[in-house]
Amino acid sequence: MGTTQLESVQEPKYWHLKTVLSEALDSDFAVGEILPNERDLAARFGVARATLRQALEQLELEGRLQRRRGVGTTVAPPRVGIAVSTAQHEWTGGVSGEAWQPVDSAMDKAPAAVASMLGTDPAEPVHVVRRIRDTQGQAVAAELLYIPASSVPDLSAIEAPSGAVRARGVLRELHRLDLQGQDRSVELGSARADDAKELDRLPGAPVLVVTTRYLTADGTAAVSVATYRADTCRLTFGDSGALEISHDEQPQRQAS
Repeated sequence: MGTTQLESVQEPKYWHLKTVLSEALDSDFAVGEILPNERDLAARFGVARATLRQALEQLELEGRLQRRRGVGTTVAPPRVGIAVSTAQHEWTGGVSGEAWQPVDSAMDKAPAAVASMLGTDPAEPVHVVRRIRDTQGQAVAAELLYIPASSVPDLSAIEAPSGAVRARGVLRELHRLDLQGQDRSVELGSARADDAKELDRLPGAPVLVVTTRYLTADGTAAVSVATYRADTCRLTFGDSGALEISHDEQPQRQAS
């Protein structure tokens, strides 16, 4: 057989540099150590700064490096395993050490893709609950949970118009539902401004976007769009079965 076109393609310079840098991170730098600036690194490895920047971006994507505001580029610790699948979703966080913390809740229109999954009119306001997930004292995920009014019909008893108190009230009502299952998709994305602020990342940093549809016998009860830090999280899936791999455009988080 002849040589294929793919086999004849040379390895990009930045990819080779990424391998060299990865070995240097293991031997010359400690976790949390700040790397020299780009000019000094480029001179050290004899490459153009554009090539170096590509290699650094790839290492950040792989979780080896972290870019931090006001600090610079540091060596990242090993990724933390984050379970994103549970047999029974604890909306109210009834167990000690619950990771998800409610931040706010308000009525707003859902993005068109989310409204389609919910089976609601795009112009119809739904409950939008914002939550942050903490692991080992660090914010690792930001979530927007979209809930149609029909899923939580008894919310009129809640006095708080907004804030964490109302968010907990919405979640308590949602907890009353008899969930029959859930489906989930995961894809790589870039941190938007609101995600970056909540997760202490730079805008455009790589993130993992997990979209979950929660199902009852009557249809879709809620849709979650959760953004996880790609540099620190290693997502694990235990009991929900198959994982959907999609290249389609994911539902966008609604700006708060």
